[in-house]
Order: sequence, then C-alpha cells, then structure tokens
Amino acid sequence: MICCLRYYGDLSDYVIYKVEESEPDLGTVKEEGKAIDWRTRLVTHCTIMASGNPFFDDLRNKPEVIDPPQGEDIMDVSESSVNDPAQPPLKPNLTVSSSVRELLECPVCLNAMYPPIHQCSNGHTICSGCKPRVHNRCPTCRHELGNIRCLALEKVAASLELPCKYQSYGCIGIYPYYSKLKHESQCVFRPYNCPYAGSECTVMGDIPYLVSHLKDDHKVDMHNGSTFNHRYVKANPHEVENATWMLTVFSCFGQYFCLHFEAFQLGMAPVYIAFLRFMGDDNEAKNYSYSLEVGGNGRKMIWQGVPRSIRDSHRKVRDSFDGLIIQRSMALFFSGGDRKELKLRVTGRIWKEQ
Repeated sequence: MICCLRYYGDLSDYVIYKVEESEPDLGTVKEEGKAIDWRTRLVTHCTIMASGNPFFDDLRNKPEVIDPPQGEDIMDVSESSVNDPAQPPLKPNLTVSSSVRELLECPVCLNAMYPPIHQCSNGHTICSGCKPRVHNRCPTCRHELGNIRCLALEKVAASLELPCKYQSYGCIGIYPYYSKLKHESQCVFRPYNCPYAGSECTVMGDIPYLVSHLKDDHKVDMHNGSTFNHRYVKANPHEVENATWMLTVFSCFGQYFCLHFEAFQLGMAPVYIAFLRFMGDDNEAKNYSYSLEVGGNGRKMIWQGVPRSIRDSHRKVRDSFDGLIIQRSMALFFSGGDRKELKLRVTGRIWKEQ
C-alpha cells in the first residue's frame, strides 16, 4: 500500500511513504528504508518542497505535525508524576473539564441539564424546563426545536461523577451526575436562608454567618439563656394587618433559636401568633422542646411544642398554625384596661430532651 503527500509542483520532488503489509505492526511507516514509528509523531519536512516558492517558504517555518490516531489510549505523563511513585493514580470521572460542564449547561437558565435534553437540528441543546419558555425556538440559532432528544449527551452525563455544589460549605462527597441533584436537595451542608421575617432578605449562609448577619445587618435582639420574658405593644390593635415584631435570637445549649411574634388575618379574624424556630436542621430540632405562656386578668394560655427548623420559612410555620395562637379579643382581654392598646407579655423556656 502506497500513501502519497500531494505536492503541486514538479513531480520529481514528492516523497513516497510505504506501509509494508507484511509487517504485523501497521503503525510502522517506512521512508526510503528507514522505519519511522507514528508514535514519535511524524514531521513532514520542507525539504520536499520547491525552493523559492513563498508558499513553501512559509511552510518551512511551520512544519506539519501528524498526530497519532484518535482511537489509541494515550496518557500524558508529567515529569513530577514520574519521579513520584507514591502519587496515587487519578480516579476516573472525578474531575470533569470545564468544556464538558459547559456542554451540560442550559443556555437559558444556565443550570445543569437532566433528561430529557432537547436539541435543534443544528445540535444546540436546551433543558426540558426551558423548552416551553422559548416557544419551540432554539435560543442559539432560532431554528425550530421540534422533539429531538440529545441521547448522546444524556449518555455522557450518565458516565460522570461530580462533587457536590456545596463543597465550599464542607461536603466532600462525589456523586453520579443523575444522583447529584437529589443529594444537593438534602445535603446537610447546604446553606440556610436568612430567618429574618421582617423583610424579603435573600442572604444565605451557614449558621455562624447568619448569626452575625442578623446581629449586624438586621439589628435583632440577641439573648443568652433558655428562658425569656417578652412584652409586645401595639397602639391601635384594631388595625390588624400582617405585622411582624422584631425577631429575637436566643443562644442556649450551644445552639441558636429564633422567637417570632406577628399579627395576621386568619380568614376574617385577626389573630396573633408566637412560635420558635431552630437554627439548624429538622433532625437536630427534634432534640429540643419549648413552651410559651401568655395571660392576664387571672387567665392564661400555654403552648408546648417542638421548634421548627429554619429550613421551613416563617410563613410556612405561621400558615400551619404551629405555635401559640391568640385571638385578638382574647389578646385585648389579657392586655386589660380599655382595650385600646395591646400589651401582651409572653414568657417561655427552652429545654433539651433527654
């Protein structure tokens, strides 16, 4: 078998490379009787080219490099890894290049794509969640998307293992691509939302960071101890809207707890609610209990329960009525006087279950 390098010049100047079929190793190429192995990367020198031609003069400065076939397994070994025999081999799939991650990134929402992954006729991909949002038009080339699945990319994703996105918060796990999303939704290292209920705060972080954030940015009351005695006052209690009193944070048993008190409409009836939230996960919150007590004029109401984790928003806890609920008429009765001013005293304590 004869392979030629095509040269547009005098035919006497071309070089013929021969691959001898009798050789068992077809990777060996012979030029004028000299064996050249392609693994050393053949370099076609410009000596075969006519002199004085500016096109070939340029090629002399840029020799063509012929790479080995792509089907071979090739490993680049650095000098440091050769000299360090104790260095462990890399576990496959633990590191994914940025180019592969970009392939799995939806161009619309910029999130990782999961099956079904759609593509247009030009091969541009989009996640199933964003497909209806672009009205069946490819966001990259504007061609119609249709119902083409990118099965190849889905298979590539199935072969990957990636670190948890909360790695910076302490999670060291490596998870298959299609299991990673479920893990991250339950990862114990995932950050918490700010528990402050007086505004739509979007700050997220771990517990120490949120404690500092509440103290420095929201100026909340910080108390040490497991018992408390709070007084809530409102000048015109007949105008009950969704009013939230200042959050109070208690530090005890090496943990932090948030005491909420607010007014809201329960159907047509205005009510007040007080409840406690635990700054941590739900499985830890179950180790603690608390009680709230409110009263006046010889009557009192007592509530006992388990603090809810701040994983649950204050609105979710409030709307589930998981706390001490006081009707406005009863609250005004506890306040005494002419019922023109709300004066509630709420006492309570926190304890750890044995």
